[in-house]
Amino acid sequence: MKSDSTNQSDTNGFTLIELLIVVAIIGLLAAVAIPNYSKVQCKSKQAEAKKALNDIRTAQEAYYAESDSYASRLISLNYFPRQPGRYTISIVTSSRITFTAQASGFINNKLDSWSMDEQGLLKNTQPGCSN
Repeated sequence: MKSDSTNQSDTNGFTLIELLIVVAIIGLLAAVAIPNYSKVQCKSKQAEAKKALNDIRTAQEAYYAESDSYASRLISLNYFPRQPGRYTISIVTSSRITFTAQASGFINNKLDSWSMDEQGLLKNTQPGCSN
């Protein structure tokens, strides 16, 4: 009588085709996920500029309530940007009835610039994130 161990084929492990299919699926998932991750990461960095400009607008409104004009310098608002930040914050124009603040910086070696006026209108004047 023959032993069953000699007739039994080796079924442990994976075939080359199965491994190639798994590698192809992982590659496909990575090709989809990495660009999306980069976009999300870029937009999260832009949140720093948006928050800073919103803080300046709030400070400008408080300054306007006391002085009946908008401040032309950040120091007049007692606003001190977080250092070191990705963005340089400044007040570009200022008058008795209007102001424009700007945040400019580099994201992934691309210039990214935002502006906000007294009405709270936020504009991405130089997009640093690709769509």
